[in-house]
Amino acid sequence: MTTKLAVLQALIEPVVVGLGFELWGIEYHTGGGHRGVLRIYIEAEDGITLDNCQTVSRQVSGVLDVEDPIPSGYTLEVSSPGMDRPLYKAEHYRRYVGHKVKIRLRVPFEGQRNLTGRIAAVEDGEEVVIQLDEPEQEYVLPIESIDKAHIVPEFK
Repeated sequence: MTTKLAVLQALIEPVVVGLGFELWGIEYHTGGGHRGVLRIYIEAEDGITLDNCQTVSRQVSGVLDVEDPIPSGYTLEVSSPGMDRPLYKAEHYRRYVGHKVKIRLRVPFEGQRNLTGRIAAVEDGEEVVIQLDEPEQEYVLPIESIDKAHIVPEFK
């Protein structure tokens, strides 16, 4: 996690948890000359509603206005992680063992940067075991080597 994201998480997580939600993840994208986007994903056992997102947005906005951790203009977005939820932490991968996932690595591994397969296990809380469909292979990937990962929804 970058320093900016760690600072943002330290400011935002107590607010989200205090409101009764789980902070699933945070993303911050600069707009290349345009306004940046701060995206906050929240989760709850019984799901997330639009009212939940609005409540969190108002409370987080207040904290960010006071603390001012982002010096330039930005847009704040609060949402549920959804069915194709991004995965950020070992705990997220552990929750979705057996599910199909699409992964983009920071640097190529054995000539591949994009992988799609099933999460087989999480080892030592730092490595994810991915079983690929094509070709049939299994990779053990350090979580820090993963740039982006998200669940691939499957409908039966």
